[in-house]
Amino acid sequence: MTFDNSLTIKIQRLTLFGASILILGYFALTYFERLIKYPLLGMSETSWTIMLIIVYLIIVFLPWIRKYQFVYFSDEGDCIIFRYFESGIFGGKKNSVEINKKTFSGFKTESRFLGLIQSITLFQQYKEGVAKYPVIYISALSKREREKVIKSLKQFAPPL
Repeated sequence: MTFDNSLTIKIQRLTLFGASILILGYFALTYFERLIKYPLLGMSETSWTIMLIIVYLIIVFLPWIRKYQFVYFSDEGDCIIFRYFESGIFGGKKNSVEINKKTFSGFKTESRFLGLIQSITLFQQYKEGVAKYPVIYISALSKREREKVIKSLKQFAPPL
């Protein structure tokens, strides 16, 4: 099984782009051109500005707070492969984890902040002991995608 969450990341980036265009348009029409007359729907110019800035900041920072990552997963062949990088406005470095199925020694899932942040930690058996890989955040995966990954990893994890 091979998949990635590129569609989710594209939608998130398009939403951010659209929100940026809308907020800039609002500022242009309200403060520079003075085309919008206030009060509008019973709210003042300041109220609209504060409300729209709060909504914009939520759109910008929610993926960062939830630690959205682009995730590519494959369990085809002899290795389990994860490729991932942070997808928010502050992009991160690209990472890749390849673990031979014979040396894969398990995984741990974690859910924090009422399930908003979800992650997987992978383990690999070496002669010297067990290696723990950096956390992979799977918050941007759909519930169905998370279930597929966990089912696949359970299939290759050694019995306890």
